Amino acid sequence: MLIAVDHVQLAAPAGSEAALRGFYAGVLGMREVPKPAGLAARGGCWFSAGGVQLHLGVDPDFRPARKAHPGLRVRDIEAYASRLASHGVEVTWDTALPGHLRFYATDPVGNRLEFLEPVR
Repeated sequence: MLIAVDHVQLAAPAGSEAALRGFYAGVLGMREVPKPAGLAARGGCWFSAGGVQLHLGVDPDFRPARKAHPGLRVRDIEAYASRLASHGVEVTWDTALPGHLRFYATDPVGNRLEFLEPVR
């Protein structure tokens, strides 16, 4: 029986780890999770926050995910959007999901990310 999503994996080009660390840890505030030794040689990096893990794996035929995306729930979405914008990240608000505030942004390699917060 399915009980939870363990992680979401996004693709990244070879050599982008420094930019990914700067964004996911530095801008988004996630914690980097060490990759197991057997997987570390493949490149990429893993991050965690609030029980959610994002794995960025190197893909030699990398193309950014422009439609498919993880939906990341945040607290105080306006402040979070301001944090991203202050780091030069373009924030695009979307009002199409009832009961939620949400915006989209892209990571340094062009992958789409959705940030949302239920309206209370």
